[in-house]
Amino acid sequence: MENGVMMQYFEWNLPNDGKLWKQLKEDASHLHDIGVTAVWIPPAYKADEQQDEGYATYDLYDLGEFEQKGTIRTKYGTKDELKEMIDELHKNHISVYLDVVLNHKAGGDFTEKFMVMEVDPNDREKTLGEPYEIQGWTGYSFHGRKDKYSDFKWHFYHFSGTGFDDAQKRSGIFQIQGEGKSWSTGVDNENGNYDFLLCNDIDLDHPEVVAELNKWGKWVSNELNLDGMRLDAIKHMKDKFIAQFLDAVRSEKGDEFYAVGEYWNGDLETLDAYVESVGHKVNLFDVPLHYNMFQASQEGKNYDLQNILKNTLTEHHCDLAVTFVDNHDSQSGSSLESQIEDWFKPLAYGLILLMKDGYPCVFYGDYYGIKGEKSPHIKIIDILLNTRKKYAYGEQIDYFDHPSTIGFIRTGDEEHPGSGLVFLMSNDEAGSKTMSLGEKHKNEVWHEITGSIQKEVTLDEEGNGEFSVEPRNIAVWIRKD
Repeated sequence: MENGVMMQYFEWNLPNDGKLWKQLKEDASHLHDIGVTAVWIPPAYKADEQQDEGYATYDLYDLGEFEQKGTIRTKYGTKDELKEMIDELHKNHISVYLDVVLNHKAGGDFTEKFMVMEVDPNDREKTLGEPYEIQGWTGYSFHGRKDKYSDFKWHFYHFSGTGFDDAQKRSGIFQIQGEGKSWSTGVDNENGNYDFLLCNDIDLDHPEVVAELNKWGKWVSNELNLDGMRLDAIKHMKDKFIAQFLDAVRSEKGDEFYAVGEYWNGDLETLDAYVESVGHKVNLFDVPLHYNMFQASQEGKNYDLQNILKNTLTEHHCDLAVTFVDNHDSQSGSSLESQIEDWFKPLAYGLILLMKDGYPCVFYGDYYGIKGEKSPHIKIIDILLNTRKKYAYGEQIDYFDHPSTIGFIRTGDEEHPGSGLVFLMSNDEAGSKTMSLGEKHKNEVWHEITGSIQKEVTLDEEGNGEFSVEPRNIAVWIRKD
């Protein structure tokens, strides 16, 4: 999708009113008009309780259709509403990516007794004592669904670990014992081995589990007519499983079926190695760029903007990088809180929406607001989205040559008459740069479209102009018609 833009259409604090699918359906034409080409929707299946955001996964096959866990609908609505919403998005030429949680399950239906070895939370390769028996909520019968879509039942041996011993009412990290049982390889090496994250950790080395999850991936992609998936928590999941899971789904849906993974790690070498291990089959969120922007927002004028793209996926794997400013994990109060400060948000969105590289993702909280409070950024994001749609074409010429004022030119192309732009951002005082658009633009008049600068710029005979930016702000310049 040319100049595609993804929107993450949820934030952590949405009300438990079952209205999100209806809201998104009604919003579809507006999203198309502003230039959104794909929507990432939250986990759409039954969680352990209705108010859960969907990450405490109970039944992947229950998309708000069955009376289970005291509710038919999920936090976001019913299955019928979900399908109607997807149909409306497709009518508006917007792709739909489902948030897919395959790392763990929660809310078991009954307890089972089994042998475990407790491990050190800070080093999961280190055992604490001898094996012993616990009682865990690892049995899943999905009685409300009555075997519709799948008759698979989950038991303790389908998991590699669990986080709670019901017999002693005690939390811990309990590695399940038995033939062939171990933590998966091909996961992040934080804490020795980061296979276990929470609840009941799915054993991605178990052949029955792999077959069932592959079957579900094909089923849900067809059932909802999905265009792609956002894969949750992949640093905790066997890399070879992810590669073969995507192969399985694409065997059904075609090679164009999109996937982006959440590997939350700011280290480029780690992400490099992951991309190689899965055969470049999945895009990744550019967490290093997020952390660069977070640091820049914290340090203000002391941050050297020339380094904003250093050691990022955008710099090293631009074809695989999904760029984002914030999301539900980084927003205030979340587990990975690293929320970019409000003053820097326009700079961050200007960068990801107007530069050539990366697939930008706009966060619901930044556009619509958090906890029902209107976002102060909606106006500037609208301007930037419109600019991306109309003008952000052609090659990029960087002017990353000053610690507090950087910018670039997009040269435009013949397929989009009038396209091309000049972008500047400052994290300190006002700045300006002489920037060259080339002789073909000689004597043109350019103007700034965010409203921060009224003065126009007339290019000289060689296509050079002096473009400026206000303190701690962005400036977006286009040719005046």
